[in-house]
Amino acid sequence: MKIKRENKFSAHVEASAMNDIMFFLLLFFLIVSTLVNPSIVKLTLPNSKKVQEMNKQEITISVTAPTQPGLHDQKYYLNNQQIDLVALEPALKTKIIGLTEPTAVLRFDKSLTIEDLVDVLQIGADLKIKMVLATQPANK
Repeated sequence: MKIKRENKFSAHVEASAMNDIMFFLLLFFLIVSTLVNPSIVKLTLPNSKKVQEMNKQEITISVTAPTQPGLHDQKYYLNNQQIDLVALEPALKTKIIGLTEPTAVLRFDKSLTIEDLVDVLQIGADLKIKMVLATQPANK
């Protein structure tokens, strides 16, 4: 007596929906990757003829341009965190604790006045911090 199965088992996986899933995952990660660095401060730096790179960068101070000419509403950033000008000196004081040669890179928008630069340079001079003004190379 020979017993034969009528239903044969075959393994089959439907993969047609995988294309849709992969497309949505790719789209999701592309959108999320553009939002990774929202704390980048965009500035138009002044031009310079020589380029000098620094090996160590301890502290970054960025100042944006005012929203309207004549207003003094520029924003100050200490290592990409927004801070008031009044709170800049105490925050710098805490950042330089334990540093032998504190160095601050100043990133000022080129539309700012010399007075704005001198305000920050005075804070650095009071705290004995070496200040370096960041520029972008001039286009030849």
